[in-house]
Amino acid sequence: MQYTEFTGKTVDEAVEKGLKELGITEEQADIRVLEEGKKKLFGSIKARVEIAVKESETVEAAEEKNLPVVSADGTDGERTVAFLEGLFELLNIKACTELVSEGEKIEINVTTANTTSVIGKKGAMLDAIQTLASAVGNTGRDDYKRVVVDCDNYREGRENTLNKLAENLAQKAIRLGKKIALEPMNPYERRIIHAALSEREGISTESEGKEPNRYIVIIPENLEDPDAPAIPARNDRERGRGNRNDRRNSRGKGGFNRGGNRGGFGKKPFNRDRKPSSGSGATGGTSMKQSNDFFGIFLGNSGNNNED
Repeated sequence: MQYTEFTGKTVDEAVEKGLKELGITEEQADIRVLEEGKKKLFGSIKARVEIAVKESETVEAAEEKNLPVVSADGTDGERTVAFLEGLFELLNIKACTELVSEGEKIEINVTTANTTSVIGKKGAMLDAIQTLASAVGNTGRDDYKRVVVDCDNYREGRENTLNKLAENLAQKAIRLGKKIALEPMNPYERRIIHAALSEREGISTESEGKEPNRYIVIIPENLEDPDAPAIPARNDRERGRGNRNDRRNSRGKGGFNRGGNRGGFGKKPFNRDRKPSSGSGATGGTSMKQSNDFFGIFLGNSGNNNED
């Protein structure tokens, strides 16, 4: 049984809080009192209890809700495989689950014709499945054992991609002398980035933010301004693409080209405000006044502070 600790001003309050959170009755629970609540001259000591769902009640509840029941028999890996098979059946996913190894860590491979249903967008579904499998594989264990669930070698391919990304961004950080912030990643992917750059000269890495938006910042030793915020990893690429589009649009809409100046370079624009002419001496005459608020068509990369 897996116990969860709850606190309250009194033992009764802590037990009531725990039963409500676990969604069980007192008959379905195994309760341990760790500490009685006490009042002191200054302040008080909270009551502490541990509550676990009785194993028989867990099996009955799972059967009533048609959930996969994990047997206590077999090794940690075999129990985890049995759980995943029941999970895929509930999700209507036709998949074959194989226990690859069970040593320092439990490795499980999933084979299916519809890999997208198991992997999901950016591996989100596979990570969720792995989290559940890890909880099952470590039930009743005193020490934590890592559980890895893979499908169609997604983990290996993703790890290679992250290693290349880490090296490219490390080179960029050194070249620019600026900190670079990667997009938010899960703990598994952040661990890969940290490991890839752990022995890289001239570079250090830090994790910032809170889950699920925690991300890695790559910091070069030749940092120009330590107080400057980190630039996004895709900042330069997106800005460069936008500048090319601006140049393309300007050429297609009367901008500067090789044949001559158009769209404001060859002729100065005029506004249509009619004002009396001051040079001809004629009364009631009109002239076109040159506008001073014309800045021409944007060209080049003048908006990026000469970074590239």
